[in-house]
Amino acid sequence: MATGATTTPGTAGRTGAGNAGGAGTAAGGPALPAPRGDLSAAVTALLTGGYPDLPGGPAVTAADPYGDDLQLALYLAYELHYRGFAGVGGHWEWDPDLLRLRRALEERFLTALRADTPRPESAAAALDALLVEPVDGDGVSHRLQESGELWQLREYAAQRSLYHLKEADPHAWVIPRLTGRAKAAMVAVEFDEFGGGRADRVHARLFAELMTDLGLDPAYGRYLDVTPAPMLAVVNQMSLFGLHRALRGALVGHFAAVEITSSPGSRRLAKALERAGAGPAAVHFYTEHVEADAVHEQIVRRDVVGGLLEEEPGLDADVAFGAASTEFLEDRLGGRLLAAWAAGRTSLREPLPAPQPVPAAA
Repeated sequence: MATGATTTPGTAGRTGAGNAGGAGTAAGGPALPAPRGDLSAAVTALLTGGYPDLPGGPAVTAADPYGDDLQLALYLAYELHYRGFAGVGGHWEWDPDLLRLRRALEERFLTALRADTPRPESAAAALDALLVEPVDGDGVSHRLQESGELWQLREYAAQRSLYHLKEADPHAWVIPRLTGRAKAAMVAVEFDEFGGGRADRVHARLFAELMTDLGLDPAYGRYLDVTPAPMLAVVNQMSLFGLHRALRGALVGHFAAVEITSSPGSRRLAKALERAGAGPAAVHFYTEHVEADAVHEQIVRRDVVGGLLEEEPGLDADVAFGAASTEFLEDRLGGRLLAAWAAGRTSLREPLPAPQPVPAAA
């Protein structure tokens, strides 16, 4: 863990920092968001060409592991491995000082997750529990299906866009860490997520079309500034598990949890959008997932999880942790959404602007 990583002018690799015209700059990425505390302010300052003293271990240890500041700082560090940010040079992805800080942030987050997540007896027990739906469901998709309003569906989509506009990308990190049956099955599922070879069927593109139908801006990362910490934690968990080979079992458990719960949840969300009068592209995103993820669930459980544990039975507890911690973070997110909506207020850090007009069909 970093105990006082410091950045000084002239450090190797800092040439051209913050220069939008520099080599390797992510000119088309989203704008950097406003900081939410000392940790995210330090990362933002670094990426924009400043030379701050990056926070050390004590500052990270004192931070709320699920809070806005730590989760945004971690998101900023992770996003450099995806599309980056406008005006931020690509060389920051492997900056050693930033990686040391990221490691400290990860340890704070992961330690809290391990402490707060209920421990299933086994991977099989964790996944079996996800198959049991309560008779009187009180989750977000249940609420939206029964009485959700269009403004609530728009807020839900805006937050989820931080993942769905890069859907399946975090899970792809695990492919080179798998072998045999698990690897083959994982690639088969990912192939579907990426459209089966057709750009118009890539799930990230389908979600962008959903956003357009709802009058939202489908630009990648557009709603990062208004997305609160519980959703950042959901996305950061995927990157945390995906970027560390030692957490490959947790990533597989996470992936299994997502696929097992996706089909029934997607069915409810499709009905919610239909009831609220959303357009066909919005409904299509979720109806596509009802059938596809019902099939994926079987492949993931039998061949991805089964194949991994056949080869590496010692990862059973990690798979269980990945699945259980996914539910833990989703429950935290759901609690925020439902509490805000019950009070008649936005679940975001600030309300969304009025819907943009949906472009007329050519």
